[in-house]
Amino acid sequence: MPEIDKVAWIRIEDGRILSTRSRGRDVWYLPGGKREAGETDLATLVREIAEELAVAVLPESAVPVGVFTAQAHGHGAGTLVRMTCYAADYRGTLRPASEIAELAWLGYADRDRVSPVDQLIFDHFHALGTLR
Repeated sequence: MPEIDKVAWIRIEDGRILSTRSRGRDVWYLPGGKREAGETDLATLVREIAEELAVAVLPESAVPVGVFTAQAHGHGAGTLVRMTCYAADYRGTLRPASEIAELAWLGYADRDRVSPVDQLIFDHFHALGTLR
């Protein structure tokens, strides 16, 4: 079964999780993206967040928070996405950059607006009581 390897940034503040919407898309995704050849998780995280949100993730603060797998949104049946997630601090001011049209702080009530793998992540953090 084909699998898409992605790294995502988990940033939860005041019971809401940072999400992004790419230009031309109606589904929200957690910030992050696909690993380039030879890249580590943290290198992917730092590069993708700088590209998408114009801030510097502080790799020394990164903490792994889980790996989640689900049907890849917008791909054929059986194509899975494997999302390796990290929480981390950052420096700078969050703003949409590159292909990102907007960012938002979503709550658990917004679960139906995100991709299938992000729904699993929403469920996880809701069960922990950190996503309201």
